[in-house]
Amino acid sequence: MLYIVLSASIHGEEGEQHSSCERVIFLLPSASASQVASGWSATALRCFNLLGKSSSKESHVHAHATEAMAEPAYTIPAFRQRSADETEEYQRVTTHVAKGLAVIQEELHRMRISTKAQVESLAIQREVQEMMTKKVDLYDEVHKMPDFLVALRPHTVWEKTPVKLFCTVEGKPRPVVKWYKGGVPVDPLSAPGKYKIESKYGVHSLIISRCVVSDTAEYSAVATNPHGTATSKAKVIVKRPAGAGESCHLGLVPHLTEIHPSKLEVTLLDRFSVSFGVEGGSISLVCTMVVVPDLPNVPPHAQWYRDDKLLKPGKHAEMSVGGGLARLKLPHLAKDDEGLYTLRIFTKDGTAEHSAYLFVSDAAPSAAGAPGAPMSVKAYDINSDYVLVAWKPPNTVNEAAITGYFVDRCEAGSDHWVQCNDAPVKVCKYPVHGLSVGHSYHFRVRAVNSAGMSRPSRKSDKVTALDAAEHERLQVIKIEGKYDIVIKDDELEGDVTIPGEPTDVHASEIFKSYVVLSWKPPSPRGRAPLWYVIEKCLAGTGAWQKINTAVKLHSPRYPVFDLQDGQKYQFRVYSVNMYGSSEASAPSEPIQKVDEYGVPSAPGQVIATRNTKSSVFVQWDPPKHLKHLVGYYIDGRAVGSKEWFPCNNKPFKHTRFVVHGLTPGETYVFRVQAVNVYGLSDESQESSPIAAEPALGGGFQYATPSAPFGITMLSCDGSSMTIAWKSPKHCGGSKVNAYYVSERNADSSHWKEVNLTAIKERVCTVEHLTEGTFYEFKVQAANLAGVGLPSTPSTPMKCEAWTMHEPGPPYDLSFSEVRSHSLVLLWKAPVYTGASAVTGYLVEMAKKGSSEFVALNHDAVNHRYLQVSGLEEGESYVFKVCAVNGSGHGKHSQLSEPVCAKALPGTKEIVAGVDEETGDIFLSLEACEICETSKFVWSKNYKPIGDCPRVAVTTEGRTSRMTFTNPDKDDLGRYSVVVTDTDGVSASHTLAEDALNTMLELSHAIRHPIIPLKHGLNYEILEKGHVRFWLQAYKLSPDVSYRFIVNDKEVTSGEGHKISHDVSTGIIEMTVDLFTRANEGTYTVQIHDGKAKAQTSLVLVGDVFKAALKEAEFQRKEHIRKQGPHFSKYLYFTVTEDCTVMLECKVANVKKETSFHWYKEDEELVPETPPNVMSGACAIPIPLFSRKDHGIYKAVLNDDRGKDTSVLDISGQVFDDIINAIAHIAGASASELVLQCTPEGIRLQCYMNYYTEEMKTVWKHKESKIASSEKMRIGGTTEMAWMQICDPSDKEKGHYTIEISDGEQTYTRTFDLSGQAYTDAYEEYLRLKAAAFAEKNRGRVVGGLPDVVTIMEEKSLSLTCTVWGEPTPEVIWFKNEQEVASSEHTKITFDGGKFASLVINKVTPDDSGKYSINVRNKYGGEFVEITVSVYKHGEQIPEPKLGHHAKPATPVATPVPPKSPAPHSKTPTPTPKAHTPASSMKSPTPASTPVPKSPTPTPKSHTPTPKSPTPTPKSHTPTPKSPTPTRSVKSPTPPRFMKSPTPPRK
Repeated sequence: MLYIVLSASIHGEEGEQHSSCERVIFLLPSASASQVASGWSATALRCFNLLGKSSSKESHVHAHATEAMAEPAYTIPAFRQRSADETEEYQRVTTHVAKGLAVIQEELHRMRISTKAQVESLAIQREVQEMMTKKVDLYDEVHKMPDFLVALRPHTVWEKTPVKLFCTVEGKPRPVVKWYKGGVPVDPLSAPGKYKIESKYGVHSLIISRCVVSDTAEYSAVATNPHGTATSKAKVIVKRPAGAGESCHLGLVPHLTEIHPSKLEVTLLDRFSVSFGVEGGSISLVCTMVVVPDLPNVPPHAQWYRDDKLLKPGKHAEMSVGGGLARLKLPHLAKDDEGLYTLRIFTKDGTAEHSAYLFVSDAAPSAAGAPGAPMSVKAYDINSDYVLVAWKPPNTVNEAAITGYFVDRCEAGSDHWVQCNDAPVKVCKYPVHGLSVGHSYHFRVRAVNSAGMSRPSRKSDKVTALDAAEHERLQVIKIEGKYDIVIKDDELEGDVTIPGEPTDVHASEIFKSYVVLSWKPPSPRGRAPLWYVIEKCLAGTGAWQKINTAVKLHSPRYPVFDLQDGQKYQFRVYSVNMYGSSEASAPSEPIQKVDEYGVPSAPGQVIATRNTKSSVFVQWDPPKHLKHLVGYYIDGRAVGSKEWFPCNNKPFKHTRFVVHGLTPGETYVFRVQAVNVYGLSDESQESSPIAAEPALGGGFQYATPSAPFGITMLSCDGSSMTIAWKSPKHCGGSKVNAYYVSERNADSSHWKEVNLTAIKERVCTVEHLTEGTFYEFKVQAANLAGVGLPSTPSTPMKCEAWTMHEPGPPYDLSFSEVRSHSLVLLWKAPVYTGASAVTGYLVEMAKKGSSEFVALNHDAVNHRYLQVSGLEEGESYVFKVCAVNGSGHGKHSQLSEPVCAKALPGTKEIVAGVDEETGDIFLSLEACEICETSKFVWSKNYKPIGDCPRVAVTTEGRTSRMTFTNPDKDDLGRYSVVVTDTDGVSASHTLAEDALNTMLELSHAIRHPIIPLKHGLNYEILEKGHVRFWLQAYKLSPDVSYRFIVNDKEVTSGEGHKISHDVSTGIIEMTVDLFTRANEGTYTVQIHDGKAKAQTSLVLVGDVFKAALKEAEFQRKEHIRKQGPHFSKYLYFTVTEDCTVMLECKVANVKKETSFHWYKEDEELVPETPPNVMSGACAIPIPLFSRKDHGIYKAVLNDDRGKDTSVLDISGQVFDDIINAIAHIAGASASELVLQCTPEGIRLQCYMNYYTEEMKTVWKHKESKIASSEKMRIGGTTEMAWMQICDPSDKEKGHYTIEISDGEQTYTRTFDLSGQAYTDAYEEYLRLKAAAFAEKNRGRVVGGLPDVVTIMEEKSLSLTCTVWGEPTPEVIWFKNEQEVASSEHTKITFDGGKFASLVINKVTPDDSGKYSINVRNKYGGEFVEITVSVYKHGEQIPEPKLGHHAKPATPVATPVPPKSPAPHSKTPTPTPKAHTPASSMKSPTPASTPVPKSPTPTPKSHTPTPKSPTPTPKSHTPTPKSPTPTRSVKSPTPPRFMKSPTPPRK
């Protein structure tokens, strides 16, 4: 073998070597020396040609080198010529060699770049280490002027590319370096983003971004310290390609030939930062860059990586490069996209890279509490009908633990998803079988917990179900070195029909949920389609049974799910085709379904350290048992909060992580969980709390502050000037602690330092000036990082003494408490006060850009701050202030910086409160923003408090608290706080006297705690007469102690007393079993609970004690009473719908033998229905209730166990309540008013269920109440109420109303008695009145005549009666309807017009017969009959025929007439039944006097009219029937008396 080494060195156009020497080694077959000597050059030349063809984008330098080597002409000798076959084989070999050389070249290039980067990195680290560890010797302590160790170097660059000038300076003290362009200072603020000045470790640099031709100049760095100045200069030339615009003064640029992207110079500018996205959203990562040369058709070669894995363009990642941008767009975010993204661009000098992390959080869950979606779903072990799907579990922070997963599949090109598993699988792997050979599938996974189902994961990449061993059965055979022939193993096996048995049966996956069997296919296999049959048996039993009889297996994989826990199984497999089955394979080793590993153990110690103001670096120890670890989940929690939040949503593989997106200044703790396919481990222990603040040292460098600005003159006395300026807008990360002022004559360019020692304040008096001269000033600020840039020179100021009487300008206008509609303006007093002291200030305001100022206060304020309100949100304003003294208004201050009326996000106000533990009164502010250098500055009335003994200020994290040591009225006022090094975080609070007094009271309560009581000491009477004394506190601890003291003696729990407490309710109680007169007195409870105390008392004496004792005795008696039969509800009343009053009671603890009795006024009442005590209720009705039912009613229960009595006194209010209850029902049932005429007048009647005069009933006429009188009579019956107008006249016309009140409601009925209704009623009244008068004055027999007379013959009979009539009636006697004339035998007399008699002397049987008397006058009369019977002496007295016992007539004396009865002609009035209207009864009237109809028609009744004892006459002149023979016949005269008919009630 012969090794040939070729060396090449590639140079740039100006001789600068760009790449190191490359050596290419060729390995050639052994040959003779002559062959080598004659053929090496041609071989090398062809190799170089092949190398050139292998890459179409090689640089033009390589192309020139190749052409140079090919210049010498060469003729191939004849003996070297080859045949066509040899040439083809030679070309094939050389092609492979060329490819090998290309690979070697690429590897050499990569190694060169990597080595170069490592060397540079090591050099920088060595330089830094040497500088950091360099010891300061005695020589270094000697002061020396600046000296450039490394001077500036000239640069020539393309337009639009950056350039960096740097130098190294030493000196003691450390020099300050200023940069100049053509003698003019470089001001980074004049062109933001154009210049960047850096100073690190003594290396000073100036970076010019995107150079233009005008940047061509001489740049100088001037280093200055108190001992001198040193300067270093260098020239920068910016070139522009020809034809790109104006011509370059340096001449034409050489024509660029073909350029490979890797030969471009690329500088990254704006880089993408840490980003946050949400599932389902989109995000773009963008990096801007400068490319030289910037060729549109040759963009840089950029690659994107996620977690060091190269990304390829696709639907989930869209990439673009060009136009100065490199962009990666992720249009459909999923948690799979989370990770560290790196942009790598190949440049001339190697690669330019930038990396940042992308966090992707869970989208909103489908159900509250549901888990996040799984991620990283991939398919493994792909076979013709089987695939193993694996995924990573989601992080569960506050959600319930995941109980399992569902795997879904769908065929490629379809959106129809099919669930693969019926029950959730608990591990993050699942074998899917039953796939169709040759079909492509996607898979996705869903997680399940007790709250619901997660969103589905991103679907997996497409996988195709193919036989994985198919390619292993292919062989490639070469024929004569020219042709490749592909054949299958089964074609070499010969004629095989029955396949061989499978081998190596084992379990490739073992879990508690399933086992996956794997085996090797048989050999020989045969050409016929093959499938497998599996058998199992319990290990060692040999009882084999098939497990896949219904499924043909085409893959050497099969998942088994239905194995019993704790059992070991063996498996064997058969190969089967159309010709038959193979022998069984060797049995597998015993297999048991078990989780082999389980979740990992918890990670070890977690340590969190500061990183930036919004990120924390977290590292931890790995678990002791990794168990196939997938990664880690990190959770965080703000101190004081109970809610954890995920820091990453995709398992992170390393044991260190930077948590981003934290709130600056907030304090956090962190924990870590390890993840594998079984799930999440237990949480690690929490880290120590750490605040999200920038790290000190290491990841944080301080910068110098920006330039001050706004220099203004405050005073001048002719030889000195006092100036002030505004603080830098940026402090550089550390507090500005010094200012340096320089001055110069306005006509000079030489600056002179005013102060060599630092000025702390922003005011400086410059002395030793020349009066009348104009001066300019500039100021520099300094901090820990050094002296910053100088300010822009001030406007020229004339040194001229101020002699005006008015004051000078206020200065240093600043703002505090900027809110959406208000702010506080502060300023400092003028240095020049004028002729007299300043008495106040006036403030003016204008909108930004406007010259129209508005005065904010017309009266000068004597303090140096002003609350400005009424601002427009989002509007910017400027302010100016002038001072006032006795001479007038002074100069205005310099305009303030514009301020926008808008509060900072998250702004909070000062909170005044009292510490719950110590009782201290405090003011507290939680800042919405702080940084490492921020401080809280407290002021009172906007004057810094400083070290004041009255207050103490403490700061913890973002919260500052000012505590008053001994607050009193001297502490009243307005307090404010400003947070330095922020964007204006500030707030104020006015402490008023009322608020202070309230807090003082609360402070006293906390320092001298009292247990707050919800209820003081109370008592209540319990059953059996026990008395419970109790109190309730708002809160009690288990350690509470207490004492009950009664009349100065402590009472303990024991006989007669029971004392207890309940911590959960805060109740302390004491129960006294027997409460007697001895218990009168004062009760006190003393409570001690920690430091808190409480005491409460109850005075139980006098009437209060008597009432309690009475109640206790009552309850004791009640308890005893209830041992026997007793009333569970004492007597009460109800009223039924028919207005019957029911007295009711309820009884308890009764038995059949228990007796029940009703009493009224101690007289027993016996109801129609005996009371049934077993029903639990007894009642007695009181119908037609009225005042007569007054009295005391009593119900008595009695049996052998005892007696109980219930009493109800129906009088007073009880009686009124019953009447009101009756009135409620009666009023609701009242009918409309009905008109009825009588001989006395016109009557209005109202029918109702029941009426009694005790009801509150009011009659009204024309809204005036009617009182009962001779004119207006008021009355009623049980069925109705009436009002009668006696002797009516026209005055009684009008509206009549009856009002029935039940105490709560009034029922009203009305009638209009006017018009035709009154006319008809009046006529009827007159007719009835006349009929009544006639009835009253007609002739009649008043009394004295018997109905039947029996007399013995020869006796004398005297029939005598009294008659009456006006005028005096005439009297006629009849015998057997024949008039009797007076004679000796029959004598008729009529004395005084009053007494009429018929005397028969010595009666004979002929005198027997029917006698009658007719009495009449002009108004009518009456006809009365008497039957006379005469019997002979010795005969029996005949029986009277009319049912009356006849009296034998006295033979000598005149028989005494019987007692005069009541006039027989009166018709009895029947009593109608309840609820039934009474029938109208008319007295019979003579035929000659017809009865007129009532003007008011009788309403029809819905109930039948009850029959009267006297039948209703059928005609207008009826003959009334009598129960006895008719004894009198009325003459055709008006009746004796008339009753007005009563119409039936509705």
